[in-house]
Amino acid sequence: MIRHRLHIAALAVLLGAGAMPATAQTLRIGFKASMENADPHISFTPNRNAQLHVWETLLAQDATLRPRPLLAESWRAIDPLTWEFRLRRDAVFHDGTPFTSADAAFSILRAKAATGPRTYASAVRNVTAVETPDAHTLILRTSAPTPLQPDFLVAIAMVSARAAEGATEADFNGGRAAVGTGPYRWGRWTPSQDIVFERNDAWRGTREPWARVQIRFVPNDSSRVAALLAGDLDVIDTVPTGLHERIRENPATRLVRGNSIFTLYFYLDMMSEQATNVTGPDGQPLAQNPLRDLRVRRAISLAINRRALAERVMEGGAEATSQVAAPGFVGHVPGLPIPDHDPARARALLAEAGFPRGFGMTIHCTQDRFAGDARTCQAIGQMLTAIGIRTAVEPLPMPIYLRRSATLLPGGQPDLSAHLAMFGSSSGIASESLNALLRTQNAARSQGIWNRTRFSNAEFDALMDRVDREFDPDARERLMQDAIRWISDNLPLVPVFHVGASWGMRRGLDMAPRGDQYTLATGVRPAP
Repeated sequence: MIRHRLHIAALAVLLGAGAMPATAQTLRIGFKASMENADPHISFTPNRNAQLHVWETLLAQDATLRPRPLLAESWRAIDPLTWEFRLRRDAVFHDGTPFTSADAAFSILRAKAATGPRTYASAVRNVTAVETPDAHTLILRTSAPTPLQPDFLVAIAMVSARAAEGATEADFNGGRAAVGTGPYRWGRWTPSQDIVFERNDAWRGTREPWARVQIRFVPNDSSRVAALLAGDLDVIDTVPTGLHERIRENPATRLVRGNSIFTLYFYLDMMSEQATNVTGPDGQPLAQNPLRDLRVRRAISLAINRRALAERVMEGGAEATSQVAAPGFVGHVPGLPIPDHDPARARALLAEAGFPRGFGMTIHCTQDRFAGDARTCQAIGQMLTAIGIRTAVEPLPMPIYLRRSATLLPGGQPDLSAHLAMFGSSSGIASESLNALLRTQNAARSQGIWNRTRFSNAEFDALMDRVDREFDPDARERLMQDAIRWISDNLPLVPVFHVGASWGMRRGLDMAPRGDQYTLATGVRPAP
């Protein structure tokens, strides 16, 4: 077992300015990632994880991310292009003003108008008009049939039109515009250090057990675990598997684990005539792109020992897969086989494709997206080298990876032709991951927004069109599963494993693990 030491300097940071003494009324949570922006219409997981304490949405998500009523009591499709939402009458903003359909309309239109690389505008991409026939009825009209429109609205925070009209980023960050209907009020935010919420005693629901919530940003995994073990934090997120035993062994702490929406994929450029970072056996650029050949992609898939990666490299913190959705989430295909690790068959497929001597390839990945990402990348590089694809591995910091994975070279081919990264749709619905990752890029329809390999296939697009038009949930899920099987047959990308989620907490507390890996004070309760 690897033992980790807490350095004195790290302990000083955790116990220094901004730290709060433990009380029965204060819940102290340690986040690995820091919040970047308080505006709830700006998309970034740590932002939203914190923001959901203050702002509510029309529909909420349960632990497996299925929608349930929140500020909307009910909803129905009036016709294929019209949705009606009935809003609850007892929701009140923190400044005492009632929540009405005018606030809902303002919030949706504000989110739709948001610009930048990370927004929730795609969640209302088809909304063409918002109507408010009365204070508690909201009508959405869409440009195309949008069966999942209610599900998409789980992403759109309901802000106060009065507080948010014309508000700047500084107004949200400083708290002036941070007016929601949620169970907690905005307290203060110290960037890179912590954020504090105060209980909203006027909230309509059951009184929260915590008068105050402090979320501390502790990016170092060992420091975060050490703070939990020392009793300086009550709950911590993103516990790497190498530190699980330290939490299990401590009589004052416990470990909570669950599945997540996040899947690690191997993205392959099968569209370019020539691939970047791919060379022949002699080290010279290849005239043809071997990744265009299905036999080569199957060879790559067979070379990857998914179970070994999940069990050994990820130390049990992942689940081997061949598909988008983990068990329990919408779109999962029960019984879809996971390819066996078969290096001999992989080498034979390379030879059949005209590469008996293999070829060279550089693969890229993140080095700080999740615990084990760089190790996994190195292991996959070794597995590919073993079948004749001589592989160099280049892990990248997340900001650099995001920039380079979106870059096209002068010839039009992606800068990164073979790269690994984790992705999960906030809706928890498999078709939304497929729409983002593999649909032909169409900015106007928010399709292919994460399609970094510029994959485009008319048959696949037609499959997804059928999914997107189907209002019957059971029929839609069957069509979704057809699309997932198509990916398994054609391998425009290669799913590797589902990334697990884990939390540490002091004994005496309980929580249900969430598929989005959020750590919400509203989900933490004193153990019975």
